[in-house]
Amino acid sequence: MTTPLVEMDGDEMTRILWKIIKDELILPYVDLKSEYYDLGLKNRNDTDDQVTVDSANATKKYGVAVKCATITPNAARMEEYQLKQMWKSPNGTIRAMLDGTVFRAPIQVAGIEPCVKNWKKPITIARHAYGDIYKASEMKIPGPGTCEIVFHGDDGTEMKETVHVFDGPGIVMGMHNLKGSIESFARSCFSYAIDTKQDLWFASKDTISKKYDHTFKDIFAEIYENEYRKRFEELGITYFYTLIDDAVARIMKSEGGFIWALKNYDGDVMSDMISSACGSLAMMTSVLVSPSGVYEYEAAHGTVQRHYYKHLKGEETSTNSVATIFAWSGALRKRGELDHLADLCEFADRLEKATIATIESGKMTKDLALITSLDDPEVLNSEEFIKAIRHTMDEM
Repeated sequence: MTTPLVEMDGDEMTRILWKIIKDELILPYVDLKSEYYDLGLKNRNDTDDQVTVDSANATKKYGVAVKCATITPNAARMEEYQLKQMWKSPNGTIRAMLDGTVFRAPIQVAGIEPCVKNWKKPITIARHAYGDIYKASEMKIPGPGTCEIVFHGDDGTEMKETVHVFDGPGIVMGMHNLKGSIESFARSCFSYAIDTKQDLWFASKDTISKKYDHTFKDIFAEIYENEYRKRFEELGITYFYTLIDDAVARIMKSEGGFIWALKNYDGDVMSDMISSACGSLAMMTSVLVSPSGVYEYEAAHGTVQRHYYKHLKGEETSTNSVATIFAWSGALRKRGELDHLADLCEFADRLEKATIATIESGKMTKDLALITSLDDPEVLNSEEFIKAIRHTMDEM
């Protein structure tokens, strides 16, 4: 390696796996250069979360990062870790600072067939990582009255829209988004489609939401026509918009092999649907891509808290590390591409092939053994599975 990548360590069982993966699958083969940041909850608390900001700035500097799963604290975590405050999600902070879009795709393996039998190729979900209900303001309405949305412009203009005239108790929510964020989302999607040479779909509900969703549709169309159409046509890939209900119907009958771009909430729900249909969240790649071409790779799942508590008791665990391994391989491959290091790219490919080959040979963690169509799978514990991948890689 010639340029470092940013390494963001995490929490609980995934932190344990992180070290084993490095020791068994990375350091014996790669002259690893990384700028290390400890995003474990204790260190985030000790640094008043400055470490998360520093890691995002380092990612902007170096262009490639790999991140372990981290805890987003709730009330129980506040007490468990004696936190100064309920720190925000590191993923949310990093997404906001990188202005990035999250792309998630299942890792398909023979013997772990998708529930939708005609899905022959992975479907990549591109999720807008800003706004919608995640930045919403909510209110419980106590009784009869009128609820309005009011905008006071800095130039003195005022706009007002009635939400509802209530004749009794109810609830109300106000959502927003930003033109600049939607533009960044669109550019990230078009750029990633070009990078991976895949068709791009975008779906929302503009027939009902004639301003909110329609703005997304219009921005995508304008940026595509002005900036990306020629490149798409040269590569033989396509972009099209469709209503989200139509997209769902088409996707259930498709063979896959494309990118499906969605607003924040839609992407959150549909990425879990795709991952569940393809086996497990632990078999899902996730990469955050900024419009400027910065890449941050991570596992799509959480910190596997239940297994961590078993590990602390000295009990054996069988935790699936595939998504974390693919986060490392994705980051190393991208670093190799940017630095023109063919050997590093080849190693990343070999690591992924060895991981898949190990599972297809019948050696896997318990979660996969429960759903595989292979006969008599060999269930390995967390460390045994990673060591089995190393053995496969050495044999290749």
